[in-house]
Amino acid sequence: MLHIHIKKFNELNTSELYELLKLRSEIFVVEQNCVYQDLDDKDKKALHVIGIRDNIIVAYTRIFGPGDYFKEASIGRVAVDKRYRRFGYGKEIMESSIKGVQEHFNIDTIQLSAQTYLIKFYSSLGFKKVGEEYLEDGIPHIKMIMN
Repeated sequence: MLHIHIKKFNELNTSELYELLKLRSEIFVVEQNCVYQDLDDKDKKALHVIGIRDNIIVAYTRIFGPGDYFKEASIGRVAVDKRYRRFGYGKEIMESSIKGVQEHFNIDTIQLSAQTYLIKFYSSLGFKKVGEEYLEDGIPHIKMIMN
């Protein structure tokens, strides 16, 4: 079972911060073979949605209010440890993130910048494609909106 916690940056302890940054690096830098600056100063504005199983951070997103990243509220840095992907934690962490945006920001319109190979996954959660595909850090993405 996945236990979800939503925390502000200053509520994260050093172990949590280290583990979530390690997970993001494992996925977005190493697994996807993409050299980019993950530490972008936006973590301080974000709410961090952390999925824990057996005392290990196995799923993560960060959420923003309107205007903190995009014009709309947004979800980003969606990550699930590849050893745990078969359990449906991607869907669970996203559903918790959507609920977190709704509860913390009292808003239903949410934007994300989706890697194009995940369009079907995000569509299943209620997001719709907007505009044309674009490259972000050398990886094809598309803007998606839920409202």
